[in-house]
Amino acid sequence: MKMDGLFAVVFKSVFLTIILLVMISVSLAQVRNSSNYQIQSDSINFGGGLSTSTNYSLESTAGEIGSGESSSNNYELRAGYQQMQSVYISMTAVSPVVMSANLGGITGGIANGTTSVAVFTDSPSGYQLTISAENSPAMQKGGDTIADYVPTADPLPDMSFSLNVNDVHFGFSPSGSDVTQRWLNDTSDCGVGTNSTPLVCWDGLSTSEKVIAQGLANHPAGATTTLRFKLGIGGGVAVPAGDYYATTTLTALPL
Repeated sequence: MKMDGLFAVVFKSVFLTIILLVMISVSLAQVRNSSNYQIQSDSINFGGGLSTSTNYSLESTAGEIGSGESSSNNYELRAGYQQMQSVYISMTAVSPVVMSANLGGITGGIANGTTSVAVFTDSPSGYQLTISAENSPAMQKGGDTIADYVPTADPLPDMSFSLNVNDVHFGFSPSGSDVTQRWLNDTSDCGVGTNSTPLVCWDGLSTSEKVIAQGLANHPAGATTTLRFKLGIGGGVAVPAGDYYATTTLTALPL
């Protein structure tokens, strides 16, 4: 399942126009897989079943043999305890974001944009949320590009968004109750501590997936992750005007 959202930045005349396209996907996981097979879950046990009452629901098992997935040209067999079980996972669609303020291609400055995505799952092992860019660098206009942000604290994110006079770059920062350790901080550095603070721990997008959030089963309440974006142009750099596009994919995966 995929849901598309549009982030738009409109700068007039000699200003830059930057559009960030975000595609959201929801995926399922397997405990084992290969090029020929996928096994969502397995168990070796004996007996058991599903029991419920007004206040409780119990799924039990007490022994099992010959579990797993088998297939032939005509049949596919998923044997064993709850091999056909399914988990629920969904994501909210992102809303369009207009970054501000307008940036001059010569005068420079910083533009900001924010969006949020909520993930809902009843997977017993929880979920994982990743972000990846379609292109490298993410922000492009024909042959013109805007560099992905490279933290000065690399390989960890920067506590604050760095912009020198000759810099032109585009970065992001996630925050929320389930953000992964990379984007947590101890008020001085990222990658350490337990604080998820808005507008700190800045990083660049990549065509490789980056895990930005991971949490436990949360249905029906869900868990929200907020993504903040910054585009910085130093005062000593002239940037060609036009429409710049960055397409990224958010993927929610049950664990």
